[in-house]
Amino acid sequence: MPDSKQRTAQRALLREKRAAIPASERIAASTALVAQLEAIPEFLTDANIAGYWAVAGELPLSGIVGGLRSRGQTYHLPVIDDQKRLRFAPWWPGIDVAPNRFGIPEPTGTAHPRLAPDAMDVVLVPLLGFDRHGHRLGFGGGYYDRAFEYLRDLERPSKPLLVGIGYALQEIERIEPRDWDVPLDYVATERELIDFTNPDT
Repeated sequence: MPDSKQRTAQRALLREKRAAIPASERIAASTALVAQLEAIPEFLTDANIAGYWAVAGELPLSGIVGGLRSRGQTYHLPVIDDQKRLRFAPWWPGIDVAPNRFGIPEPTGTAHPRLAPDAMDVVLVPLLGFDRHGHRLGFGGGYYDRAFEYLRDLERPSKPLLVGIGYALQEIERIEPRDWDVPLDYVATERELIDFTNPDT
């Protein structure tokens, strides 16, 4: 089902706002994000952490890789397989990457396994917009919602934790969820960590 005109317009506006962020602010945001993520206990202790390779102005995750390695955790990047499913491959500096069909770098080679979504403990999810109800406006491809649709049938929070990552300026007042949308457990920005795991508090 195609996106509504409203969602298409929202996406275009949010892309423009994000693209206008100066490089110096992106670097500062990447550094500030680390402290927000380190307030999530599982991010500091669990073995398998998935992120993304920042493109098109996304908030960079480069600031977290060193800390994960020093704690003995494994960082993963998303890979789209031949069946158009989202999988996750280990990555650290020195592992080659190549652009996929969307121009997004993915780890190359077959030396490391492509793991299913439920093998991750924490997933840092890119987004175009978010609200304070745990809803995310993605890029329209539905890869993350399909990968984690099983979480809709589980009591949340569950494994993996889904943490939306974005700049504070990507917040919008309300995102009307679609039937297939999978809600987030947290949103982390350069300014704050928003916790949706205890909705009654």
